[in-house]
Amino acid sequence: MRRVGSIAVLALLVAACAPTTQERIQEYNDFGLQHFQKGEYDRAREDFQAALTLLPGNVALLYNIGQCYDHQGQAEQAESIYRQCLQLEPNNDQSRHALDQLLVQHGRIVEAQRMVQDWLTREPKLSAAYAEDGWLYEQENDPIKAIKRYQQAVDYDPHNTLALIGMGRIYEEKLNFPSRALKLYQTALDYDPHDPDLIKRVSRLRERGVGPPHPDS
Repeated sequence: MRRVGSIAVLALLVAACAPTTQERIQEYNDFGLQHFQKGEYDRAREDFQAALTLLPGNVALLYNIGQCYDHQGQAEQAESIYRQCLQLEPNNDQSRHALDQLLVQHGRIVEAQRMVQDWLTREPKLSAAYAEDGWLYEQENDPIKAIKRYQQAVDYDPHNTLALIGMGRIYEEKLNFPSRALKLYQTALDYDPHDPDLIKRVSRLRERGVGPPHPDS
């Protein structure tokens, strides 16, 4: 089963480029997004690659190319792209998470754990690194350690939606505290109101009649 991936939003920080070049980059990127959403991954990749030719080294475009390969099941190519992204931006959390998902899917969780531990050593106050470590604990079915890491991530950055959703998922699916899960999902939804999976989770709990947690819970 394919994982549900996401496409990076391209921030066109290309003020030095001529306006026509900016327009072409944006046009290629927009076409890429449209094709990706339709599942036309070959065409999407071609569009993102065309934009990358005009804006070399742009991590958002590279990541999107990686996502196209990933959704087509071309793991080796996707992994190579994600690693390129991390060479350019070692703290890029989208690329890190996509790479870790790929490694876990192919039975290489120890490799993913080692890289995240190195990341934590380099960046001991980076929220994204704690959230990623929490996600890996979750994959090993260790909800208590996962929640601890997710909470550390939120302590450093209250807007970390990976951590908020991860904690909510554990409270809902493992610990049977749906009211806590709903509160966490709603908080994450404030920061990411267009996440379709998050919207479904909130709607599902509300349909079950789940309300906010009691003050003492």
